[in-house]
Amino acid sequence: MKDITISENIKYIGADDKDIDLFESQYIVPNGVSYNSYVIIDEKIAVMDTIDKRKTEEWLNNLEIALNGREPDYLIISHLEPDHAYNIGTLIAKYPNIKLVGNNRTFAFLPQFFDIKNLDEMKIEVKEGDTLDIGKHKLHFFMAPMVHWPEVMVEYEETEKILFSADGFGKFGTLDTDEDWDCEARRYYFNIVGKYGVQVQSLLKKASTLDIKTICPLHGPILKENLSHYIEKYDIWSKYEVESEGVFIACASIHGNTLNACEKLKQILEEKSAKKVVLSDLSREDFAEAVEDAFRYGKIIFASATYNMEMFTPMRDLLLNLKEKNYQNRKVGIIENGTWAPNSAKCMKDILSTMNNIEIVEPVVTIKSTLKSSDIENLNKLADEILK
Repeated sequence: MKDITISENIKYIGADDKDIDLFESQYIVPNGVSYNSYVIIDEKIAVMDTIDKRKTEEWLNNLEIALNGREPDYLIISHLEPDHAYNIGTLIAKYPNIKLVGNNRTFAFLPQFFDIKNLDEMKIEVKEGDTLDIGKHKLHFFMAPMVHWPEVMVEYEETEKILFSADGFGKFGTLDTDEDWDCEARRYYFNIVGKYGVQVQSLLKKASTLDIKTICPLHGPILKENLSHYIEKYDIWSKYEVESEGVFIACASIHGNTLNACEKLKQILEEKSAKKVVLSDLSREDFAEAVEDAFRYGKIIFASATYNMEMFTPMRDLLLNLKEKNYQNRKVGIIENGTWAPNSAKCMKDILSTMNNIEIVEPVVTIKSTLKSSDIENLNKLADEILK
C-alpha cells in the first residue's frame, strides 16, 4: 500500500484497485479506482467505513497494522453501497463487540445486505448534529440524503478539522495515479452524483459552517490544499452552471456521413474563434466522458443520423441519460441526417423539451445522406447562432 499520511492518530487503511475493468459495471476506469477507509486511534477506536470485497484481505491487513493489537470500538457507516460496505459482516465476525454507528436509513437498509443477529444491541443510531466522543477526537454527524443514496451521511472531526465526505469529492483513479483532479472528479460526479444537485447544494451549505482543513472522501485522493478550488467546482457542478467556455459536439453517426458534417462544423466554429470545440463520436468514445462534457460546456450540438425513424441509438442513450441526470441550463443546436425521411431532429427535440431551460437555436440543420456544398451555409448559420 502506498503510504498515505493523514495524521498521527488518523490512519488510511484503504486500497487501490488497478485490475477493475468497469466501476459499477458501467464506467471505464483506465487508471483504476481507490476504495478509501480510515481509522481514528484514540481512547476509543473508530473505523470509518469498510471497502469492496475485491480488496478484503489487503484492507484487513491494513486495519490490523493500524490497530497494533487493539480492537476497534466503532464502525462508522457513512454509505451502504457495497464498494464501501461489503466488509461490515467481515468486521463483525472478527470483532463481535464492535458498535455500528449509522442513521435510521442505514439501519433500515442494513438487514437487506447482512443478517446480523443482535443488530439492536450493536447499533448506535445518530441523527443530524449528533456527536460521538472517542477521546481527544469528536465526530459530528451531518445527514446527506441522496448524495447519492438515501442513507448517506458525512462526519466532521472537530479536533483535526477533517471532513469525511463519503462519495462527495471523490474521483476515479488509484491514489498513485498522477493526473489532474478536475477531469476524473468531474466524470465521477456527473455520472454518479449528478442527478442530485439540490441535495449536494444542501450538503455544501452545511459544510460552509465548518472549519475544514482536510477532506477524506471514499474514492480518490485525500484533499489538504486549495480546498476552495474543489468546493468551487462542486458548487458549479451542483448548480448545473457552465464550467468552461466552449462548444461540445455530440455525434451519433452510422456510416460516417453525420460525423463528416460535425467535423466540418468543428472547423467552422474554430474559424469563427470559438474558444474550444470538443467533438465526441458517441459510438466509439467513452460514454461517461460525453456525459461529463455535456455538463461542462454551455453550448452543445447534438447531431444524429435517423435510424428506424428515430435517432441513432447512441444519441438516444445519451439524451435519456442526461435527462435522468437533471440536465438543464444549456444552449443547444441540432443536426439531423437521413436518406428518405430525416426524423432524428424531432426525436431529439422531444427529449430536450422535457428538460429545464434548454434553448434550441435555429436553424436545425438537415443533411440528406452526405454533406454537400449547399449544406455549408446552414452549418455557418448554426455556428453563428450557437456562438451568440
